[in-house]
Order: sequence, then C-alpha cells, then structure tokens
Amino acid sequence: MFDIVMEYLPVFITGGVLCLIAQIIIDNTKLVSGQVLVIYITLGVILTALGLYEPIVKFGKAGATVPLMGFGYSLVKGTISAVHQSGFLGIFTGGLIATSAGICAAVVFGFIFALISRAKTKM
Repeated sequence: MFDIVMEYLPVFITGGVLCLIAQIIIDNTKLVSGQVLVIYITLGVILTALGLYEPIVKFGKAGATVPLMGFGYSLVKGTISAVHQSGFLGIFTGGLIATSAGICAAVVFGFIFALISRAKTKM
C-alpha cells in the first residue's frame, strides 16, 4: 500500500501544482481560461525545448504529461523524434503525429458534450 501511495503522490502533486498555478492566474488576472491554455501549451514547448521540462516529467509522470504543458511537451518530443527519423519533413509532421490521438479525442468529446449540454454565457 505504501509503495502505491509513494508512486502516485508525485503525480498528484505535480498535476495539482500545475492546475493550482493556472487557477491562481485565472482568479487574479484578467486572463480568461483560453488565454491561460495557450500560455501553458507555449510554456510547455519552451521548457521542453530548453530541456527544463524533462526533470518535471521524470518526477511527476502523468501529472506533468497530461495537463496542458504536457501537450506542448508532446509536440516538441514528437517533432524531435520525427526529425531524427525523417529529417526536415519531421518538423511539419512530428508534432501532429505525436498528439493526434489527444486532438481527435478532444474534438469527438467536445462535439458529444456540445450535443448533450446547453451553453451558458458568463456574466
């Protein structure tokens, strides 16, 4: 039991801290969630390109790769891998290949929930 807790605790802490930071930004600035989404993805790309996000991924595992920064991380990792395999063409294909399942799931589930729910505007 202790081993399981020690395995999942870093995942929970990493994901929780990333979400907490995003929520603090949303609550204390005029940025809306879409802007924070773009900032997080871009920050994930930049930190991965600089080699700073890999230690966070090694510590937090899914807690670091599932949130939005993880999407940026996957884009960069996919691009780097594709460049090594395909050369220059990998710049254009790698990120999309690495993230295509997540993009497809987001579109499908977004469509399903759009059909079954009612949109409400914030006031």
